[in-house]
Amino acid sequence: MSATKSGSLIHPNWDLPLVRATDGFSIEITAKDADALKHVAPSLPPDTPISVTFLPGETLEARIAAATQVRELGFEPMPHFSARRIESHDEFKAYLEAVVQRAKVRRCFVIAGDRDTPAGPFADSSALIATGCFEEAGIKAIGIAGHPDGHPQMDAEQCWDVLRKKADDIANRGMAPLIVTQFGFDAGKLLGWLKELRSRGIDIPVRLGIPGPAGIKTLLRFAARCGVQASASVMAKYGLSITQLMGSGGPDRMVDALFEQMSSEHGRVRLHFYPFGGLERTIAWIKAYDSAH
Repeated sequence: MSATKSGSLIHPNWDLPLVRATDGFSIEITAKDADALKHVAPSLPPDTPISVTFLPGETLEARIAAATQVRELGFEPMPHFSARRIESHDEFKAYLEAVVQRAKVRRCFVIAGDRDTPAGPFADSSALIATGCFEEAGIKAIGIAGHPDGHPQMDAEQCWDVLRKKADDIANRGMAPLIVTQFGFDAGKLLGWLKELRSRGIDIPVRLGIPGPAGIKTLLRFAARCGVQASASVMAKYGLSITQLMGSGGPDRMVDALFEQMSSEHGRVRLHFYPFGGLERTIAWIKAYDSAH
């Protein structure tokens, strides 16, 4: 699969070589991060892509307001659409139309969601893509999930097949596909997954999921919830010991390894930060990392 033109729709600098590891990074927020986002806004590059999650317990209006604020602050909103949490076609269309009209959204991220059974008519992210609503609304790019640590409901070959089919469907609908991976702690594993992705002919842009600085208990909790490998040996590579549960740390060692080992065979890659320790703490880490490198 080729997506030479699609990169420019997702970010204008995808085809430029990385000067710093964090160049062109994206980050994730929840609807509750409004105040924190205002506080860190001066520290973020203009047009930074910011994902707005689709969490249980948050209202539709709160998500819309968060995406709108992202745009008003000069950044690029990318709202999540969690298929199994959407209760009806009307709810889906209302959310999509609202973020397009009020937040000028041009890109969206689709996931199945973590419910065992769908709350409505959509069983997975492919079902949302198949509606045709995204391209009808003028959406230019669709993000889909990559799972370097595997998927609890699919074997490895199924993961690759589903990923390719979704990317092809998005491209065939005139939009740019983008992969955003689940976070991980092992740079070698992420790079190995990237290499296999490219060997399978999937050359669309990828954002690698990086856990922001946080306490080890927090990191382990999110890892368990998301099915991410967090063994003692893996966490040691990240720079933490699971025997020291009061410790905390940032992804310095992991980002160093990614930047040092990344090459042209890995294709177009940028980083995507999951701020488990808080948005302000993650942005502060990025600034400090850039200053130190």
